[in-house]
Amino acid sequence: MLLQNKYKNHQIILGSQSPRRKELLNGLHLDFEVLSLQVEESYPEFLEKQEVTEYLCAKKAAAYQHKSHRSILITADTLVWLDNQVLEKPKDANTAFEMLQKLSGQTHEVITSVGLFSKDKQVIFSDKTQVTFEKLNAEEIDYYIKTCQPFDKAGSYGIQEWIGLMGVSQIIGSYFTVMGLPVHLLYKELKEF
Repeated sequence: MLLQNKYKNHQIILGSQSPRRKELLNGLHLDFEVLSLQVEESYPEFLEKQEVTEYLCAKKAAAYQHKSHRSILITADTLVWLDNQVLEKPKDANTAFEMLQKLSGQTHEVITSVGLFSKDKQVIFSDKTQVTFEKLNAEEIDYYIKTCQPFDKAGSYGIQEWIGLMGVSQIIGSYFTVMGLPVHLLYKELKEF
């Protein structure tokens, strides 16, 4: 059964303000509404990799109290993992510059977790993609930060933007996971939800 038919009498809610997630979910041709969930994206320091993103998916869902049998809340969280540490959203241009210098010439992991929540069911799943950057010089990094303002992006970059077009030499895994929503897995999980 097509998802469009399975969920035609449901309310699907995307609990994210990310324009990229909205664009990707639109690509599945599902009717949904966008809801801003105000959650501090903090987590226990001992968590690693997808433990962090899965924890934050559940934390975002906990902020939404109106779950029903006919509503499905979708939450998501993305992080960049390099040298056993999380590169989160940068707080300013200097932090973004430092992060991009660390990513330059390196391979890192991008992890996106997605949560599906209804009144009586919840599923959280994750996907990982390896991304390799060419060596980036200071002028290129500075130009990217000034023109694209990547302050709402984990690791200080959007793969679909200028820096991804000129600087990413290889990805192993899903491009859409790097953008923030592994839509191939989301489609599969919604079919089974």
